[in-house]
Amino acid sequence: MSIKEYISEQDKTIQPKLELIYNTIHYAIPDAEERLSWGMPTFWKGRNIIHFAPAKKHIGLYPGPEAIEAFADKLVGYKTSKGAIQLPNDKDLPLELIADIARWSYENNRK
Repeated sequence: MSIKEYISEQDKTIQPKLELIYNTIHYAIPDAEERLSWGMPTFWKGRNIIHFAPAKKHIGLYPGPEAIEAFADKLVGYKTSKGAIQLPNDKDLPLELIADIARWSYENNRK
């Protein structure tokens, strides 16, 4: 299954936001391979770089703990955990920040 197919199977109300996240990451790191990993849309380069997936009240963005630490000052106001960022469904997506995190994660890919 492709990421586009995955998105098409999600709730119609969240599909536009998932498409925005997908397009933002795709254009930020066009050389990354796209796949599903752990049941989530994933961008990959020798290992998982960044994932995203819908939840009930948010979309989870999973760049890993190093990215969360590197962008901590820009993530104030978002709920985060060790390797995840919650993007609330009732707020606009921080597309520029998502692109920056994706690029940083791709460039700092550690095996």
